Formats: sequence, structure tokens, C-alpha cells
Amino acid sequence: MDELAKLVSEYKLTEATLETEGFKMSLRKSAPKVVHVAAPTTSAIESSSDSSHEIEQAEFVESAPVQQGTPISSPMTGIYYGSPSPSSPPYVKEGDNVTAGQVVGLIEAMKVFNEIHATVSGTVKKVVAESGAIVNPGDPLIYIG
Repeated sequence: MDELAKLVSEYKLTEATLETEGFKMSLRKSAPKVVHVAAPTTSAIESSSDSSHEIEQAEFVESAPVQQGTPISSPMTGIYYGSPSPSSPPYVKEGDNVTAGQVVGLIEAMKVFNEIHATVSGTVKKVVAESGAIVNPGDPLIYIG
């Protein structure tokens, strides 16, 4: 198990599975939570008698994802590709109009390329997934508005 964990860290993987006869083990890293720290108010910093400063209060605000439209999410774990080949233009880019059923990307899983289709018609508001990145089920790939 330690070797599998080392490989996950060394190759910056988000998921790894080791399977042998009668044994299967999977490791999955969860995405780190982003925490924003708001600037302290003027009354939050006071000077004490020994000239040291102490912070009385700091606000922690967890960022919430902003809805950009209808998400087209990954149905599986694999590598996302935004174009059919490295030298080809992307299937879609921000500002493009798409129709329901149109191919918007590929996910490679176990050497098989799976087409990802738009579920709604509209304008591509944001391309979230980076081509060549590992995606997991439910990860938003693009937003259509």
C-alpha cells in the first residue's frame, strides 16, 4: 500500500488501483478545499501594552462555485481531451454555439476514447476541464448557457 501511495504522489495522480488475484485496492485523492481569508477589520488588530500585535478576529469564507450555466459533466474517470488530436482545433471553445447531441470532448479510459455529447443547446459559457487532465465522474467539463 505504501508503494502505491508513493506512486500516486510521485506522478501527481488523483486515483490509482492495484488489482491482483483475489485482491483489489484503490486510492483516491480528494481535491483540496479552497479557503479565502478576508482582510481583518480595523478593530481586529490592536496593540497591546508590550508593543506586540495580536489578531482578535479573522473571517474565513469558503468559496462556492458560481453557476455558469448547465454543466456537462464527466460520466467516468479518465483523461479529458478537448480535441480529436493534438494538432486539431478544439471541439468547442468559449462563445461557441452548440446543439444537444454535439460532441464537445473525449474521455480516454482503458485505451478507449469515449465521446462526450452536449445535453443541451446553447452557448459555451466556460470550458472548465483542461485537455490532458484526469477527470472523475461528476466533474464539470464545460458549462453551456
